[in-house]
This record gives sequence, structure tokens and C-alpha cells, in this order.
Amino acid sequence: MIITGLFGGMEVGLGVMAYLAVLHETGNHLLAGLAFSVGLIAILLAHSELFTEDFLMPVAAVVSREGSIGQLGKLWGGTLVANLAGGWIFMWLVMQAFPEWESTVHEAAFHFVDAPFSMQTICLAILGGSTITLMTRMQQGTDSDPARIAAAIGGGFLLAGLQLFHSILDSLLIFGAVQSGADISFVDWISWFSYTLLFNILGGIMLVTVLRLVRTKELVQRRRAASPQDPDAARGNQD
Repeated sequence: MIITGLFGGMEVGLGVMAYLAVLHETGNHLLAGLAFSVGLIAILLAHSELFTEDFLMPVAAVVSREGSIGQLGKLWGGTLVANLAGGWIFMWLVMQAFPEWESTVHEAAFHFVDAPFSMQTICLAILGGSTITLMTRMQQGTDSDPARIAAAIGGGFLLAGLQLFHSILDSLLIFGAVQSGADISFVDWISWFSYTLLFNILGGIMLVTVLRLVRTKELVQRRRAASPQDPDAARGNQD
């Protein structure tokens, strides 16, 4: 989990690198958003783990008693920390390799950390969480790799092109700005990150996961009936 989380942070960093390259050359966020999708395609094909992709199947597993809340907490916590660590390392490399992007990454980072906590920023974070969760649902709903890649391109375009608030993607932009000398403190980042993380989770779960669980209520009930009451205990017995 930790290794795939580190890879996930680095691979979303690949998308951020592509995003900054196009944004630096064109100043167009929509074109840069299309470029960012490279990172989501890399995560998909390399089978890495991105924290915000875990708002659907792991939650459904807990509801179906095929996993526990403790296991979900370990998955979320481990993946989140690993994504941020991998992203920090990758962004250090990016900013050392492309110092000419300094003004571009600073402007992108300040767009988020300077945003006031408001209904607009709450909605941007909710949409960020629901968009990445829906992308995951679309990818899991097909066996076609071209269709999965198309979903990644669409998700990347919406997340980065529309500057939705996304706890991991935008943190990497902030990390790059900090590493290149921007006047952004840890408190600035954590203040933005804490509410963005919360509303990413709520957006992914409430607008996508819960609705799909309601739609498949009978299947969930059958899985609950067939699953052990205590997934952690059952896993311990199997071990």
C-alpha cells in the first residue's frame, strides 16, 4: 500500500509536470488540464494508488461487511501520506529541472492557498471529490482499456482544467511553489488542505458512492448476509 501510494504521488506529479509545461507555454488552463491527464493514465496503467480513488470500492466493501472501518482507515491514511510524500519528492525534481516555471507554479499555488473559505470553495472541493470518484467508477465499469483511458482524460480535463479543488493534485502545485521560494507556510497549506480533503471525501461518497449503493441495494444486502460480522476477526482466523 505504501509503495503503490508513493508511486501514485509520483505519477500524479507526472501529470502536474505536463500541466505546468503547457500552462507555462500557453497560459490556457483547459489545454493544461488535458495535459494533466497523463498522470491519471499513468496511475491507471501502472496500477498505482491515488487517495481520492478510494472513495468507492473500499467504502462499498465496508458497507457490505467485506472490510472494516479500521481497514478503510489504514488504506486512506497510508495512501494519503504516501501520495503526499511521493508528490513532494517528485515536485522537488521538477522544480530543479525546470526553474523557468517558477512564476507559473507560484500563480497556480496561490490560486488555492489564497482562496477564502466560502461556499464557492466548498463546492469546488465537493466537485473535485465527486469527479475523481465518478472517473474511478467509469473505469471499473468496463473491461476496455481505451474506455478507461478516455475516462482518465475526461477526469484530468475537469480536475485540472477547471481548477477544481483536489487535495493531492493541488498540494503538489503548492509543494512546487514552496520548493521554489514562494511565501507559503505550512499553516497556509494545511488550512487549505484540511477543508479540501474533507469536502473531497464528502463529494466522492455522497454524490457517487451512496447513490450507487442505493441503486444496488439488493446486491449489497446479499453480500452483507454472506460476509462475516467482523471482517477483521475473519481475516485473523484465515491468517
